[in-house]
Amino acid sequence: MIAKVKKVLDRTLEILVMVVVAVLVIDVLWQVFTRFVLKDPSSWTEELAIFLLIWVALLGAAVALNRGAHLGIDYFVGKFNKKTRLYVEIFAFFCIACFAFCVMILGGIDLVQTILHLEQKSPALGIEMGYVYLAIPISGFFMLLYSVLAFAERLLLCLKHPEKIKTFQFQHEVLEELD
Repeated sequence: MIAKVKKVLDRTLEILVMVVVAVLVIDVLWQVFTRFVLKDPSSWTEELAIFLLIWVALLGAAVALNRGAHLGIDYFVGKFNKKTRLYVEIFAFFCIACFAFCVMILGGIDLVQTILHLEQKSPALGIEMGYVYLAIPISGFFMLLYSVLAFAERLLLCLKHPEKIKTFQFQHEVLEELD
């Protein structure tokens, strides 16, 4: 059950990121067309591109966390045996979960509420800036979800299936076994 819900969330987030990237590409192409072909640059496309890049970067960071695609320096960790590496991963996902909850979710919600209360609007589009900053707590939610699932997966492996540690591929295997 957990794996199925996670799969739906994964796919939804990936589709959302693809849609935002597609809108970003169309926006930038329109900017280039109006600037160089029509010789009358559109006033709002640059601002929209900036806002879309914020959303793509933050939501893409959550997708990358889920896929294990974030840049990491594993020189020292790679020298450890699998059991020690697993413990290091458990600690790392715990730290990521704490950061996602405290900074991105709680701090992001506070930022969004403050900006919405101030009624700050973007100059060209007139969008409430709180909606732009809403990407922070939304991305934080997905990062928290993915890090808690990865943390639980690895912790369950250590507690319930210690014999599988030597063959653990550092992927999402345990969640599927729990269903």
